[in-house]
Formats: sequence, structure tokens, C-alpha cells
Amino acid sequence: MKRLLLIAVAVSTILTGYTQPTEPEKQLTEQRADSLNGWKKGGTINISTSQTSLTNWAAGGQSSVSVNGLFSVFLDYQKNKALWENDLDLGYGNMKQDKKSGWWKTDDKIDFTSKIGVKATEKLYYAALLNFKTQMAPGYNFPNDSTIISRFLAPGYLLGGIGIDYKPGDNYTVFIAPLTLKATFVNDSDLSDAGAFGVEPGKNTYGEFGGYMRFSGKQEVMQNIVFQTKLDLFSNYLNKPQNIDVNWETLLSMKVNKYISATLSTHLIYDDDIDIAIDEDDDGITDKTGPRLQFKEVLAVGLSIIF
Repeated sequence: MKRLLLIAVAVSTILTGYTQPTEPEKQLTEQRADSLNGWKKGGTINISTSQTSLTNWAAGGQSSVSVNGLFSVFLDYQKNKALWENDLDLGYGNMKQDKKSGWWKTDDKIDFTSKIGVKATEKLYYAALLNFKTQMAPGYNFPNDSTIISRFLAPGYLLGGIGIDYKPGDNYTVFIAPLTLKATFVNDSDLSDAGAFGVEPGKNTYGEFGGYMRFSGKQEVMQNIVFQTKLDLFSNYLNKPQNIDVNWETLLSMKVNKYISATLSTHLIYDDDIDIAIDEDDDGITDKTGPRLQFKEVLAVGLSIIF
């Protein structure tokens, strides 16, 4: 827990110089400004595609096509001392490399967060947070497309915490919850029997009690270029509290015009309870399993609608 508090203090100190928004930034964050106007709502729909076609190409390669979609909405309420923020992020993507291969999943997420708070000071709230994460479709260990390694609610994560929410500016927030419950669900008999995602073999749930911190921020780097980040840290008080679970997402949005934009997103995960198969000699046979750093990066250009 001390590590979480030190990280929170460091992040808050770094952000002190960014709490005064520029005029373009004020326009960008108008919908989520700290005001007494009650309900605020909005969202983004982003659809991107890419395609490569090769015929008798001497240099080699494979034809491919990919489609990615992102749906992100928020619904906030703020009046007097009450604050209620709700965010839903849905993402899904597929790719196909040639005529013979099937479609491979490249992105799949359901991420819902609800946070309620009561103002204590100008920048501090007493708050409670609920977060739910899972995916929509089955996942496979490609090129092996016969064995399912994940599906809806396998895994699923439900986290609830009580603590304080620090808002140094309209675009930044640091939520610290020293009292947090985290539940992992594996709603698949084969994955449950294998003890996947930290559950005991044959069990469908795994509970943890610990400390949690979430930092989220948004900054306009320059005109029409916006950087967003979200960092979740969790420490299990009852089992190896020094092994902190990390979930870090970033999004760089570059707007070309009203409807066309380019995005670069990254997602880094480390969870000591998730064992990853390791093939040390690249012979297609798993040599050992263990927790590993997971990383995903997606660069997309496509249609973007903001409402």
C-alpha cells in the first residue's frame, strides 16, 4: 500500500503544472467540465480498416485485411457536492491474412467503470468505485484455432473500492482505495479445471482483498492531437502484496478533419495470477508457464464520430 501512495503522490506532483487548461483544451473538455449543470453525456465511435493485396509479388508477403472498432461513451452527473461518473468502453477487431486462413481476433474488450463521490474540499472527494472488465468473443492460441483460451466471463474481473478521489484539474483524477475487493470469474469448465487466470482448479471464482489506485488523465499535446492515459494498480494484502497488478492503457488521437482520425493505442498488463505459456526454443511445445508482461499496440486510421 505504501508503494501505491508514493506513486499517487508522484503522479499528482508531476501534474501540477498541467492543471491550467489552454483555450483549445477548454473546448476539448467542455462536456466534462467541473460545473453545477447536472448531467453531461457524450462519446466516440471509431471504425478503421486496412487492406493489403499481393499478386505475384517477388518480395513475398501475404495479402491481409483487418477491421477494428471502438465505442466509448460517458454519462456524468455533478451538482452541489455530489459527483457520479460512468464510462463504458467497447473494442473489437479482426484480421484475415489470406484466402485460406480464418479471421483472427486482434482486439476484444468490455470495460465499465462507475464512480460516485461527495466533495470534501475543492479538489478532494470521498468516493467509491466499481469496475467490470471482460471480453465478448472466444479467444484462441493462434495458429491453433481449436483450443479456446478465453471467452466471455472467462476471465471476468469485478473490482470495488472505497477511498478518496483527488482532482487537480478537469482532465486529471487520482483515485486511491485502501479498502478494495477484487473478484476473478472463469465461467468455462475447461479453463476452470486447468486453473486458468488464478482460480483453483475446478473453481469458478477467485477473491482478493487489497489496495487499489487509478490514475486517469487527458492532455492536448498540440492542436488536434490529444493524449489520454489510464493506469490501474492493485496490491493483494493477503498474498504477495509486493507483486502489484498493473493495467495501463494509453491513446494518442490525431484528428485529420471532422470525421477522419488516426489513433495509436497501447495496453500493458501484468498480473501475477495469470500464467502465460512460454516456448523457450520455438519448437511449438510449451516448456514452462508463469506470469509475463503482456503488451498490445494498435495503430489505426479511419472514421471517427464524436457526439
